[in-house]
Amino acid sequence: MTPADRAITTPRPGGYARGAATAEAIVKAAHKVLIEEGAAQFTVRRIAAECGMKVGNVSYHFPRKEMLVQLMLDDMLESYDKVLDNEVRQPGLTAQERLRRVIALCLEDIAGMRTTRLFTELWAMANHNAVVAERVAQFYARVHGVICEYVSALNPALSAAETQTVALYISASMEGATPFLGYRKPWADRMPAFIAIAGKALVELACTITPDDIAGLGMPTRDPCDAR
Repeated sequence: MTPADRAITTPRPGGYARGAATAEAIVKAAHKVLIEEGAAQFTVRRIAAECGMKVGNVSYHFPRKEMLVQLMLDDMLESYDKVLDNEVRQPGLTAQERLRRVIALCLEDIAGMRTTRLFTELWAMANHNAVVAERVAQFYARVHGVICEYVSALNPALSAAETQTVALYISASMEGATPFLGYRKPWADRMPAFIAIAGKALVELACTITPDDIAGLGMPTRDPCDAR
């Protein structure tokens, strides 16, 4: 079970109270279509067929399919926030351990079908849809904010901009694993080792990187491996 699966989410359709059965059914169907059939099939007509409704009914609740994307991302953020409360924001944990847990949770999530397929399709949609691109960017900005919190605690010598750059690097390093180690990807079986390596390397990076390193001024004069 991935971190996203550990939290119960309830869709929140635009303009409709939480718990509205019709809107919830539409969001659930849209989620299923995008994950199982891909962006090419993510149409109002296909979503309507999936939830057994007329196209007009779906369009009434959601005039634009981008609204469905926004809701899916909002619900994922809410579910992740619950997981962070349960597994990361616990008393007695060091900043190193909090960041390590965030890294592990993100990579465990990438290993699940939902996240591997959903974000692959959203990235594809974002290439051709400015609204989706903006929504995805907003989602990742929230994720980077969580990582920034712990990088800042570990390395107060970094400026806000430098902390954001390190957080972006950590996030990109994890997301870059998707086509290689995600659900049913060629090296999916290596994910546990990848999580262990990433937890060690990325936390150490957050603790030790300097402003000069980020500016490209702290490059070693010789290969550090030669010291061995």
